[in-house]
Amino acid sequence: MNLADMLTYADIGQLTAIAGRYQCDCKRNSKHDLIQSILITLGSRSYMESYIRDCAPEELRFLNTLIFDERSKFSLEDLLAAARQACFDAPAGSSTGYRELIGRIKNAGWLFNGASQQSRYLFRIPEDLKSRFRAVMGDYIRERTVPGMEPVIYRGEGEMLAEDLLLFLRYVKENEPELNQEGALYKRSQQGLMNAIQIPEPLLGKGGWRFGYGRACEHYPPRLALLYDYARHRRYIAEEGHRLKLTPAGDSLVAEGKSERMIQLFSFWLKLYKGAIPNLTSLVYWISASAGNWVTVSSLVEGMGWLVKPFYYDDVPSIIEHRLLRMMLHLGMLRLGETPEGPVAMMTSWGTEAAAPKRLMG
Repeated sequence: MNLADMLTYADIGQLTAIAGRYQCDCKRNSKHDLIQSILITLGSRSYMESYIRDCAPEELRFLNTLIFDERSKFSLEDLLAAARQACFDAPAGSSTGYRELIGRIKNAGWLFNGASQQSRYLFRIPEDLKSRFRAVMGDYIRERTVPGMEPVIYRGEGEMLAEDLLLFLRYVKENEPELNQEGALYKRSQQGLMNAIQIPEPLLGKGGWRFGYGRACEHYPPRLALLYDYARHRRYIAEEGHRLKLTPAGDSLVAEGKSERMIQLFSFWLKLYKGAIPNLTSLVYWISASAGNWVTVSSLVEGMGWLVKPFYYDDVPSIIEHRLLRMMLHLGMLRLGETPEGPVAMMTSWGTEAAAPKRLMG
């Protein structure tokens, strides 16, 4: 439903609160007048621009979370969880502040209760406000990104991740490598695997913290960890005793020589990394909206950093540069290059297609 529909079903108490928030000039006892006045105010582009410009960061982060959620209806518990996620600096357990944030968003005309008996305790955001938010917020973030020079040499991996999945499975089939007591491949097997695939990575050194980005990230560098977790998720591999072996499904895939679709790998990555980066879907979209041409990586960090919450020892630049941009490179979604001004990034056509709202939110 769009804003006009939801205003029609809203009670006069919420309509009065919204009209009061925007100082609408109308008869407060006339539902028709209230609706018309609110529609005129919220329907203008200048409203959305000023709202995004003047909004507190936690309000924008809260809306950003809801607008990129694949669900269309939210319970109060869902909203409290989103508010908690949006308030980076709030002390734990401050539910009063979260409820106040929800109340401010509701009185701003963004959240409405359902009209039926079954949905009266569920909340929705008007569809037209969602699309306008994405459009204007895209402009807001693009204004903060800096065009980059076209690099002489850049890196793009296309569909190599899907191709390397097959090479990974073939290596497992031919070697059935041994696992150590922690259930990980020994370093010699890891190096043998790196020699067998197209995009090798340096093996992990000793020490450091490694968790939050899938089970395999504890033992393997990020790209290989994604391949390993995906193969296990799809039941192409199995850890039997102290050996890594192909399952019948994995054996069949290798025999066919058929690569997985990149969209499957991309969808799996979104699910795998969402625990550490809850608003990952929206960040992928904003990168896509900002990097249609070459832009500096530093300006992407600067322009979007306020949307990113640090994850333990992973700070904001590390999350954007390594967990997002580097993995999007591996997924064939963007290209990375070096210039005298520093690193630059640009989306590929496949990446732009994958980051479209209909794709991202099913």
